[in-house]
Amino acid sequence: MIAPPWRASYGVDAPSVLLLLGVLAVGYLAAALVVALFQQLRPSLLLLLIGVVLATQFGLFLQATRRGKFRVWARLLDDLELRGDERLLDMGCGRGAVLLAAARRLPAGCAVGLDLWCSADHCENTPATAERNALAENVADRIELRTGDMTRMPFPDGVFDVVVSSLAIHDIKTAEGRAAALREACRVLRPGGKLVIVDIGDTRAYRAVLAANGATALTLRPVGWQMWWGGPWVPTRALTATAPG
Repeated sequence: MIAPPWRASYGVDAPSVLLLLGVLAVGYLAAALVVALFQQLRPSLLLLLIGVVLATQFGLFLQATRRGKFRVWARLLDDLELRGDERLLDMGCGRGAVLLAAARRLPAGCAVGLDLWCSADHCENTPATAERNALAENVADRIELRTGDMTRMPFPDGVFDVVVSSLAIHDIKTAEGRAAALREACRVLRPGGKLVIVDIGDTRAYRAVLAANGATALTLRPVGWQMWWGGPWVPTRALTATAPG
């Protein structure tokens, strides 16, 4: 299992969205109370309902970023049945939640994290933060951190046994950019290597790109409520594939 997140500092995903949900929930609940004090029952019930829905969204989002994604990735990494000597790449590693979870399973291997280290969606998204987390998790000797673009990765062909990516590819703004990142993932995998992508958005398009590039054993499935970003209308899916042999 992935260690609980309090051993290191992984922050929250999209903190501005989480803050907005919290502020709106508190605002509507407070408004419902004020209106009820003036004995306007029907408007207060409507405001209360909206506030409860927003509070539920806030709770689901917080659960996903603080607990759910760790549990989902624990299962996915277990499914890989790693030997422990693999070379693994995490595309868009950020603070290292998935990177370090993988590194704990690679006592004789190496986990490489690639990122552009932008902080728009993740506060304190820096190599220094990832390094501190690696020290906290006792895997600093098993990781490498690289700065680079997923669409033009600074690695030779076929150098990784496993490539993973968590909630990163959708941040690329264009469909062609996302397709380029997926093609790069195929390029740097050795023949028969494994690919695991967890993301929101049009993951069916990801599957089509991988299939067009010769990937096999393609599966695409929802990961369930533990990674609902506010509700079932923002689901997360896991895409797995095998690089062409």
